[in-house]
Formats: sequence, structure tokens, C-alpha cells
Amino acid sequence: MNMSFSPMNLIRYVVGYVFIISGLMLLVSPELHSVFMKLPVPTPLYVMYLVAILEIVCGALLLANKEVKIATIPLLIIMTGAILFTKVPVLHNGFLDFAFSARLDIAMLVLLVILYKSNHNYR
Repeated sequence: MNMSFSPMNLIRYVVGYVFIISGLMLLVSPELHSVFMKLPVPTPLYVMYLVAILEIVCGALLLANKEVKIATIPLLIIMTGAILFTKVPVLHNGFLDFAFSARLDIAMLVLLVILYKSNHNYR
């Protein structure tokens, strides 16, 4: 893999890395399993495995600079769901608690939008 360190490539590398590690952790971490089991989604175990696989596959596509625009779509949905299901409930503690809790999710969401809006390969 030809590693170029342009700003857009760095965004792809960082976002891909974050999602690959997140997906792997979903598969091996009992703590994350229990968090998922408490989410108000149908069949949370299957949803967790689907999210993990999508994060790993889409993260790998970002790292490989393949189908970047398509790979960002499921990740945008996952990040939106993460904010809605795990961060919005924190709003009852106040906006500042929500803003602090959601800061990294929002940053990832913005980086995904940047990748989605870019229409060229980053090599």
C-alpha cells in the first residue's frame, strides 16, 4: 500500500483505524457486549455483530482507499445511531455533559462527512 500523508489521506487513515479497532473491540469486549444488550434495538446481539463487521470492513476500505464514498455511508449511520442511542440520553444531565460525552462521536461524524463529500481518490 502506497502511504501518502496528504491531509485527506491522514483523515482516511485515522478514521479507518478508529473504526477497525472499534469493530474488533465490539467482538471481544464483554463490557461493550453489555452496553449493546441494553440498547433499545431489536435483537441487540445481531445488531452488535452487524455493526462490528461493518466497522471493520468499511474501515479497511477507507485504509485501502477503495469505495471511500460508499464505505462512509454505513459508518455515518453507525455514528448517528451511536449519538442517538448512547449520547442523547445524557442530555437529561445537561447540555454540557452531552457535549462532552458526544465530542469524539461528533468529530468522527464530521470527518466522515468530509470523506463522503470528497469526490476523488487521495493518492
